[in-house]
Amino acid sequence: MKKSLIAAVISLLFTLCSCEKADQPPTFSLGGEAVQSEPVGIAMGAVSETVSKYPSDSNPLISNIFCADPTSVEYNGRLYIYGTCDHQQYEAVGADGKNTYEHIKSLVMLSTDDMVNYTYHGRIEVGEICSWIIASWAPSIVSRVEEDGLTHFYLYFSNSGCGTGVITATSPTGPWSDPLGHSLIDGNTPGLNGCKSPFDPGVCIDDNGTGWLSFGGGTDSARIVKLGSDMISLDSEIAKIPSLYHFEASELNYINGTYVYTYNNDWDKHYSGWDIEGVMPPPGCSMSYMTTKTPLDPDSWEYRDYYFKNPGEQGLEYSNNHTHLQKYQGRYYLFYHSLFPQKLLGTYGGFRSLCANEAQVDEETVTIEKVTATKEGVQQIKYLDPYQVNQAETIAACSNISYQQSEDGMTLLSGCGDGKAAWICVRGADFGDNARYFGANVRGKGRIDVYIGKTEGEPDTTLEFDCADRTAIYNQFSSDISGVNDIYFVLSDGVEFDSWQAAMV
Repeated sequence: MKKSLIAAVISLLFTLCSCEKADQPPTFSLGGEAVQSEPVGIAMGAVSETVSKYPSDSNPLISNIFCADPTSVEYNGRLYIYGTCDHQQYEAVGADGKNTYEHIKSLVMLSTDDMVNYTYHGRIEVGEICSWIIASWAPSIVSRVEEDGLTHFYLYFSNSGCGTGVITATSPTGPWSDPLGHSLIDGNTPGLNGCKSPFDPGVCIDDNGTGWLSFGGGTDSARIVKLGSDMISLDSEIAKIPSLYHFEASELNYINGTYVYTYNNDWDKHYSGWDIEGVMPPPGCSMSYMTTKTPLDPDSWEYRDYYFKNPGEQGLEYSNNHTHLQKYQGRYYLFYHSLFPQKLLGTYGGFRSLCANEAQVDEETVTIEKVTATKEGVQQIKYLDPYQVNQAETIAACSNISYQQSEDGMTLLSGCGDGKAAWICVRGADFGDNARYFGANVRGKGRIDVYIGKTEGEPDTTLEFDCADRTAIYNQFSSDISGVNDIYFVLSDGVEFDSWQAAMV
């Protein structure tokens, strides 16, 4: 009898504790105390169908910002990608205009740690940082820990076709500064020796901590120079790289003690006059590579092969060609640009988008296997954690959204005033066991429907809000969420969406 009474008391206490736990509001880290969602009478408009990628595809990397000429650098486990901001030209001339590049004075910043969900960090406004430039294209970036203990980022860019500039920062997203107040290399630089367009820089740092810079556009115009210890001066004579059929798009890598120079060759067919045994002549406007142990000796450079055909040869539309080879988390990736997304966004003006596919590199022989461009792109290499605060501008695919700079970074804006709902997709979120709540930091009057692992039927939860200031709003899922799922957010027109987070309790 006594044992039965004790058991009953324990059972009652357990029930009371469970009820108390269930009634506890969820804990979020979205800024301020989270407020329960309440209906505010928002009807969701028709969902926008304008899209340049399927959510299951990884290319292009970002589906609503035109950008090209990729480069990247790893920092604290994330990969930061930069490119020419074609979108600035698109904004200047409109969907019916042409991408003739003259309006581009900024660079795009993205980052990822899973290779499918990319965070948009906004633009580097190079024209504001460097008032002397004509344009800013084709960046190349490296980083190095300096004597002050900080990681310094050195980003080199094309000042139109006239030269090469450099900006620096101690964070991969800036703020950026102009250390020179003028070009690092231009037509007045001694020793160019016939290089009329000293642009399209490529940079690497070798095992000795020495920086090297390649550049040059046009026939017989590939050049390389050793950088000074400050990374913003030249510390050698400028040497030729004897790159066959050279056109543009220099890049440098340093692999297993070997300097690897990649470049875009011209549009010719290259059928006649080829005398390099063991390799075929490169197709027109493809990417080729050369290697050496002694970069300032022109005779030491060995032509190895082409490794990437023009995207048009691979079903992704013809365009100029510019690549960047990056090792990240034990794998090599080739970043490039393609024109195929533009027509899906209603333009044919030559506006490019960044893409990536996995590359195979034999580090022992420093051999780059031929890379195939696909819309499917690369596989996700880690799951996204939905229980941490995730920025709304971290997405895999989207439609009808834009961005604005806020006091603490970028913020996502939905719709364009036409009443149509926007949507975003985040891929591969690992909910583990039984996520119960969803919260978001928002502003405005609107509604967000959240679908977990599906795109049809009833949403798994809905947030409604009417707030003039940034507010954390939450609601309970209709049923507990578990496992790895893609997330789809449908947003009513005019919503400011900053961040989101799931919670178990």
